[in-house]
Amino acid sequence: MSIATKTVTADEADLRLDRWFRRHFPSATQGVIQKLCRTGQIRVDGKRVETNLRLAPGMSVRVPPLPASTPVVAERPAPVFDPLLEQEMTRLVLYRDDHVIVLNKPFGVPSQGGPGITRHLDGMLDGLRYGSEHRPRLVHRLDRDTTGVIVVARTPGVAAKLASSFRGRDVEKTYWAVVVGRPVPVEGRIDLNLVRVDGYLGNRAAVAGPYDTDVARAITDFTTLDHAARKLAWLEMKPLTGRTHQLRVSCAAIEAPILGDTPYGKEIEGRNTALVDGLGDKLHLHARQIAFPHPAGGTLIVEADLPSHMVATFKSMGFTARAAAAALRR
Repeated sequence: MSIATKTVTADEADLRLDRWFRRHFPSATQGVIQKLCRTGQIRVDGKRVETNLRLAPGMSVRVPPLPASTPVVAERPAPVFDPLLEQEMTRLVLYRDDHVIVLNKPFGVPSQGGPGITRHLDGMLDGLRYGSEHRPRLVHRLDRDTTGVIVVARTPGVAAKLASSFRGRDVEKTYWAVVVGRPVPVEGRIDLNLVRVDGYLGNRAAVAGPYDTDVARAITDFTTLDHAARKLAWLEMKPLTGRTHQLRVSCAAIEAPILGDTPYGKEIEGRNTALVDGLGDKLHLHARQIAFPHPAGGTLIVEADLPSHMVATFKSMGFTARAAAAALRR
């Protein structure tokens, strides 16, 4: 292979250089890319660069000959079209255009794989190609038992651009939850320092103690939309940070655990405080709305209707929720 020059396309905007390089030259390892940058053999617009450089359309990347010892990575076989998978995934689509797809994630489906997980949303995204050469990519995640809006990018460039938005404060998320008890005050801000806890229930979050280190601040605004005496309340929550299990541990911290969230309920006299007789044990946490900068400009706002188990609880408690509004790009 001789020295080559490639131009960054509009769809590749905001990709890191190392990720861009691996997409074009999958046989190159991260170590090889780092060495070629360090020695100045990979250059962008004629300049020496680091592997974490974010690329912009029109940039020129100098690609040197790859070392002969670079392992060859076999090309992935083209995915086999599965009409049943496409039908299943299409039923979840709330919004779709050439750049993004927004889904209503169902209860009990993990966003991504892990030990012992064979069925997950990420593994089903080939059903949303719609003839595209690019495999869609998740931009963020929801817990396995959390339902509602989740965003998927249709191309690598869009994925990089949206990832940047989600890392900052450009995305507004709104969740609905049914909690056991009624928060006092009925609205406000929950501001906590959290720590990660490993236990038999898996990775969890907990409120940090005075001597804990490696803490992460979690801020959530909440409003009580309705309540059934002091038994249950319907909350709207807007997380201003994005910590693991932030909403779940925040509700537990104000003595109003989310209905069905037994890992964060307390065991009192053999009974979990996150459970109520007659309302089942499914988590009542729903990503109701998301508003984020659309890659082609403007802001996209998408809402998702409640899952069936929350609809049943709302009916039982007399809560009235309007139907999800049509997706809006403004």
